[in-house]
Amino acid sequence: MSLSPFAFLRGSAAVMAYDLSTTPVTGPRVQLCGDAHLSNFGVFATPERDQVFDVNDFDETLPGPWEWDVKRLATSLVLVGRQNGFSRGAQRRAARTAVESYREAMSAYARMRYLDVWYAHIDLGNWPTRVQPQGREDVRQEVEKARRRTGFHTFPKLAEPVRGRYRIRDEPPLIVHYRDSTVAKGSSRFYADYLATLPTERRMLLERYHLVDVAQKVVGVGSVGTVCSVRLLMADNDGLDPLCLQLKQALPSVLEPYAGASVYPNHAERVVSGQHLIQEASDAFLGWSTIGSKDFYVRQLHDMSASIDASALGRKELVGKGGACGAALARAHARTGDPALISGYLGEGTAFDTAIADFAESYADRTERDHAELVRAIKKGRLPAETGV
Repeated sequence: MSLSPFAFLRGSAAVMAYDLSTTPVTGPRVQLCGDAHLSNFGVFATPERDQVFDVNDFDETLPGPWEWDVKRLATSLVLVGRQNGFSRGAQRRAARTAVESYREAMSAYARMRYLDVWYAHIDLGNWPTRVQPQGREDVRQEVEKARRRTGFHTFPKLAEPVRGRYRIRDEPPLIVHYRDSTVAKGSSRFYADYLATLPTERRMLLERYHLVDVAQKVVGVGSVGTVCSVRLLMADNDGLDPLCLQLKQALPSVLEPYAGASVYPNHAERVVSGQHLIQEASDAFLGWSTIGSKDFYVRQLHDMSASIDASALGRKELVGKGGACGAALARAHARTGDPALISGYLGEGTAFDTAIADFAESYADRTERDHAELVRAIKKGRLPAETGV
């Protein structure tokens, strides 16, 4: 979080949740992503092996005011623009493009039948007009990289043969084996309960694999401090047929104090249910269960996925990605909210675009002040910090 104001934003969803709760809202509620910043959008594979661009992080998902996701996305674009040294005009253009894309896409969904909204998807041949050619080209390049990023292709980097069986490679401090054997045993007991949350056909498929190793894995900025592990499974056949699953701890959503408690007593179930509501198609092995007092959800590790590398974006790329993210967010909100009601509030003019761009600039200023205070606290020894991960 001390790396940059954008890194601080990514790791301080709870701070922005409180701040957003003090701002006015229009009333309509949707299933929120809850952490809709630029890096939480990307390319991934559907169970049918098609690749789509969509929201890809749901740790904070919860029903709430639709404006909160839009404001967080716009703010992240301004901060990335500042981080990458762009002019104020370029920063603002990226934020406005995202909001314009959201507004125009929501207007289109408002004219569609509910069933058509549910089936709507964003692929490389179906971009909203607001998404600029540069943004489309960038996503095409990401898709090409993601096609090669499967569990099978990353297996040689993840695992190594040891005394006749495969074992996950230790890569301290990112991937290490558990010293406490009870954790691995708890993970094994977890598996049967997890399988029960899957559809029958996917449960039968997983039953053809057996567990060979478990290791701890460090995850993204906003999830540091939570428990995450990787499970390596091998098929019960004579060929090299690996499957890598990731277990990630789910905590209460940072939005709950302000948007209301989740209806799910298990927060992993909250995450999984929210993801199914928001995404066009979710991971084939997405499920959940509990180890001790901790809730975990499960998904494949590296399944034709690619997230946005914010630091590598140029000005045109940032604007293009902003448009793509705005369109994807509108589709997500339209699935669980009333697109006609939201679109009616947005209107056909640019007043809303300007208002959110103004908010994004103002909140980016606040984030920079908060980040500076964090850095001062670390330098003065008032706050311990770990570096080098």
